[in-house]
Amino acid sequence: MDHKRELTSVDLAALEAELAEFTGAKLDKAYLYTADDLVRLKMRDFDRGRVELIIELGDVKSAYVAAADHVPDAPGRPPDFAMMLRNRLSGADLVRVEQFEFDRIIELEFDREDGATTLVAELFGDGNLAVLDGQGEVIDSLETVRLKSRTVAPGSQYEFPSARFNPLTVDYDGFVARVRESDADLVRTLATQLNFGGLYGEELCTRAGIDYNVPVEALTDEQLDRLYAVVSELGRQLREGELDPRVWYEELDGETDDDPERRRIDVTPVPLEEYEDRYSERFDRFNDALDDYFYNFQREEQVEGGGTRKPDFESEISKYEHIIRQQQAAIEDFEADARAEREKAELLYARYDLVDDVLSTVRNARAEEVPWDDIEAKFREGADRGIPAAEAVVGVDGSEGTVTLDIDGTRVTVDAGIGVEKNANELYKEAKRIEGKKEGAQAAIEDTREELDAVKKRREQWEADDAGEDDATDETDDEPTDWLNEPSIPIRKNEQWYEQFRWFHTSDGYLVIGGRDADDNEKLVQKYLERGDKFFHAQAHGGPVTVLKATGPSESATEVEFPQSSLDQAAQFAVSYSSVWKDGKFAGDVYMVDPDQVSKTPESGEYLEKGGFAVRGDRTYFEGTPVGVAVGITCEDRTHIVGGPPAAIEGDVATSIEVEPGRYAQNDIAKRLYREFKDRFTDETFVRRVASPDLIQEFLPPGGSRMVEE
Repeated sequence: MDHKRELTSVDLAALEAELAEFTGAKLDKAYLYTADDLVRLKMRDFDRGRVELIIELGDVKSAYVAAADHVPDAPGRPPDFAMMLRNRLSGADLVRVEQFEFDRIIELEFDREDGATTLVAELFGDGNLAVLDGQGEVIDSLETVRLKSRTVAPGSQYEFPSARFNPLTVDYDGFVARVRESDADLVRTLATQLNFGGLYGEELCTRAGIDYNVPVEALTDEQLDRLYAVVSELGRQLREGELDPRVWYEELDGETDDDPERRRIDVTPVPLEEYEDRYSERFDRFNDALDDYFYNFQREEQVEGGGTRKPDFESEISKYEHIIRQQQAAIEDFEADARAEREKAELLYARYDLVDDVLSTVRNARAEEVPWDDIEAKFREGADRGIPAAEAVVGVDGSEGTVTLDIDGTRVTVDAGIGVEKNANELYKEAKRIEGKKEGAQAAIEDTREELDAVKKRREQWEADDAGEDDATDETDDEPTDWLNEPSIPIRKNEQWYEQFRWFHTSDGYLVIGGRDADDNEKLVQKYLERGDKFFHAQAHGGPVTVLKATGPSESATEVEFPQSSLDQAAQFAVSYSSVWKDGKFAGDVYMVDPDQVSKTPESGEYLEKGGFAVRGDRTYFEGTPVGVAVGITCEDRTHIVGGPPAAIEGDVATSIEVEPGRYAQNDIAKRLYREFKDRFTDETFVRRVASPDLIQEFLPPGGSRMVEE
């Protein structure tokens, strides 16, 4: 059986109350372990002393308070994300811990005199941690999400995923209605439509004494009563903290019955009948069980001598196949929902006179200021007298201004303030909106299939290489990875604060950032230009502000003796992204000054445009600086597209393409580069995910370009 790697919605519902007991704890320091996508929050609690909250967001997705001896050693130099957390949270009090709806999302709110900060840990998909200010705006996030349905990106308002149906709080009628809506078997309905997941779907069937595979339409009222009773009981246990946490084991093959060797395979807040034949260890608190499980399970995966076990390809394949089945079910649901909305619209037209009679009655009554309750009472009286239009009315909602009709056995809710045609049009629009979600799900299923194919390729590669692996020498192990020929390249993202601008790192490791527009230029000078930095600008109108950074935003400003190579590369960056490139020229002049020479205050009688600055004093010129930009893809540490001066880019990427002023518009040359990258990499899926034409275009200068070798 495969190890559990992610917390379920049920787990988080049980964990929420236990973590809430730590409210009042004060945060000392935050750590980010980038290799494992692990965030550690070190806190102090008045009663409990040291509190170590671990949030894992990588291959393993979990959250729990760890014992002190289970905490990993502090990493080296903290990355920018960790420094941002420390700046915002050091000394702050934990004031709220809450699961979002019935989703695998946990919110941690901290309060300090200068304001509130909320951490939103998304323990699903690729995993993410978003940091929000008091108004819900994203300050930063480990991963940037830009989908049709939601956006999680610095500067945007945080958007939760669509709220998941919560089966633990719904009443009986709502529960039955949700189950009856499904056209799948019972266990699949519980797993997907009621959001319990596969294991708890099976568990609930077992507790209720109902076969997993019984079709929903075949369920009796008595079976539904039993099912609702066991779901309600589970909800009560979780709400009231009436838990009996267990860590579950399986026996390894080949061991004797007298002294079997076991390994941990799951952790649950309550005993499961599905596991009644397995050995388990009881814990007083679910959090302690989680700490024991996740700490030891990862140690158990390590082979003596520091090696690792063969990756669990079968588990990954099974996971993606399960996701595909869920996505296919979602597509079917979208199709059914869209079809239902269109059928409702057609019913309005089919019974036009009846619907119009109802709507006219409501509008006329409201025009005379008749209360909604009286309108509903009039319809009931009319129904008692056998008036067809009144008989069709099954509900009136004055707060929403709607009337619900039963038309030939189908319930349709209409807006009483508009006519039949507009109501039908709204239903058609809703059907179209749902079909749009279906298109998104179809795109997602293609992505998942590509992920599945990638895992299968990795498995094939592992099996092909396994025989000769023991004979590999240390010298061979030290050889660089040939990323272009890797069948599957793992995605490692960690978006940085400077990626809101144009940017690159010089060949000496210094950060250079440049504005994309006047707003960026303003922000760079006012917020990020500090003592010790260097300010560059092309001697041409329309150039970006370019800043060669001496230190990071969370570090103390200091003077630095920049190497000439870094100065030259910053100058080349400044001229390449200016109007010099747009005009088709291959060189231009650039000047450099210190931060204290740059001001927003114009000379007397002069006016500065937005994004413009007054520069006073002596300037250092870089005359005849050649333009030059290379675009490349990195595969080590982080996987992403980068761009900037060729000398800075080419030594830090798996492959790169140099461009120069030419005839292709930004959009067109971006597509040409994308196709070229796809041809170079064996793993085309990787290129699509990290270097799409839109992402490539962000690193291209304004105006026309061409590949240098063309």
